[in-house]
Amino acid sequence: MLQTSLSRKAVAEGVGTFALVTAGCGAIMVDTLTHSLTHVGVALTFGLIIMVMIAATGHLSGAHFNPAVTIAFALTRHFPWRQVPFYILAQILGAVLGAVVLRGLFGPIASLGATIPSGGVWQSFGLEVLLSAVLMMVIISVATDTRAVGQLAALAIGAAVALDAMWGGPISGASMNPARSLGPALIASAWQDQWIYIVAPIIGTCLSAALYQWLRATPDIKPTESIKN
Repeated sequence: MLQTSLSRKAVAEGVGTFALVTAGCGAIMVDTLTHSLTHVGVALTFGLIIMVMIAATGHLSGAHFNPAVTIAFALTRHFPWRQVPFYILAQILGAVLGAVVLRGLFGPIASLGATIPSGGVWQSFGLEVLLSAVLMMVIISVATDTRAVGQLAALAIGAAVALDAMWGGPISGASMNPARSLGPALIASAWQDQWIYIVAPIIGTCLSAALYQWLRATPDIKPTESIKN
């Protein structure tokens, strides 16, 4: 089987994160301009772009598109730590490039889709931890457990993103992803409470991944070594 080099994996991660920002944050901006998508349409756009890009690049890089997911996989030994910096750098660069493209297309509309809490700071922090934990539970189960239906990974993860965005978005922005938040924040200079979107997703994904590792550890079934790296 042909192995994908680390540089190609990183590029695939950058492309996927670029698509996430341009489609998802772009949907926020288009809805601000036209009022045609609604909150539900924006949430579905985030879910659909994740689903599509997992299907397109999952066999190349594992389709993390999210530093918090990459760290959680490494923490639970499903991903090599030596590759973590390359993945995170590629994800952030992809998100920044996506924000630059949106700035050029639409101007400084809606802070380029930056995540800014609508509720209280700690309410948004707690919600981001919870939403990220739910997302990671789905990701790690379908990506690493042979008992799960792996063919449905893209659909399940995309649906989890859309569901989280649908009910959590109006309060916290439902980022669940430090790169997705950092890209628009950097280009739009929207730094209000951005620490939430770096710290909370990492906490949520790591706690959830550790919980699933415990849940799956049955005596008669050996956990799989890793997802596609």
